[in-house]
Amino acid sequence: MIETIFWLSFTIVFYVYCGYPVLLVLWRRAAARPVKKRHWEPTVTVVIAAHNERERIERKLQNCLSLDYPSRKRQIIVSLDGSSDGSEFLVWKYVSQGVELVHSRSHAGKAAALNRALKRATGEIIVFADVRQTFDRNAIRELVANFADESVGAVSGELVLMPTDPGRHLQLGQKQEEATTDVGLYWRYEKALRSMESEIHSITGATGAIYAIRRELYKELPQDTILDDVLTPLRIVLQGKRAVFEPEAKAYDAVACCSRGEYGRKVRTLCGNYQLLVQCPLLLMPWRNPVFIQFLSHKVGRLLVPWALVALVVTNLSLHGGVYALTLTLQAAWYAFAIVGYALSRREATEPLVIPDENERAERAA
Repeated sequence: MIETIFWLSFTIVFYVYCGYPVLLVLWRRAAARPVKKRHWEPTVTVVIAAHNERERIERKLQNCLSLDYPSRKRQIIVSLDGSSDGSEFLVWKYVSQGVELVHSRSHAGKAAALNRALKRATGEIIVFADVRQTFDRNAIRELVANFADESVGAVSGELVLMPTDPGRHLQLGQKQEEATTDVGLYWRYEKALRSMESEIHSITGATGAIYAIRRELYKELPQDTILDDVLTPLRIVLQGKRAVFEPEAKAYDAVACCSRGEYGRKVRTLCGNYQLLVQCPLLLMPWRNPVFIQFLSHKVGRLLVPWALVALVVTNLSLHGGVYALTLTLQAAWYAFAIVGYALSRREATEPLVIPDENERAERAA
């Protein structure tokens, strides 16, 4: 019994991170479904939901207004959710340039802000954006090209993680390489999975920083929704349309400042995935969900992995000799490295910044 639990747990972890990508590679070769893209210019509404973003909201609006898309076919709606930092006064400066403001005095959450904005949206295509990221100049054109294919109902762009603030470099016309940190490398792995899922049928979640849908397919979000960028595209898939990935529609962001910031994002994502199972149980019905295998492998599998890892350690402690001695050693080394890495990250986060005086700098130079 213990051996069975051990090997079942091992199989879950191995399949989610290694077996599933291999399955996608083979599946794509056998049954790829390319999107029939073409350049056209439907009316577009860009929706920006924000809370207290006084420091960044102007740069985001300037970025959206400078995008390569006809202004007569572009609507920009900023939905402020109970802002208390004066963000609304900054947005009002851009009303004369076609920006519309939806301002709620109460802080009800992002889902409520999106629902309010969609009641004002007039575009055939809705583009969702966060304040923090910067769009590439051709991002909207690249997104809407996919909607020329009638089977497509949602399109996710690509989030490019940069080692430093991307907005400043883009404004200066400078180019930067994508981040090669552990977070950057993991994000590349995620994008490879999404790309293959897209070529087969649909992705199992969009990038919240840049994704688009057909307006008539939008369903009002429950007010407590954590991951609108996962729930909305999957609802569209359940309506019989595809949700695809467009790597040429880029949004740029900086890598999280510290491991604590990235940890917070991961916790939010996992909580959102648990919530998704409650909000949309049809996703667990293979006869209703056309991407059931992808959803089970990519989303549900990630929820099972932590429990499988715990089971691996516990069962391995009761198994001795041969391969089990090796797996226990490897697990011990893995967690030891994790503990050391965590300790170093904590030290870097709490270590005070010391600026040497002129004498110290002279001594170091000598």
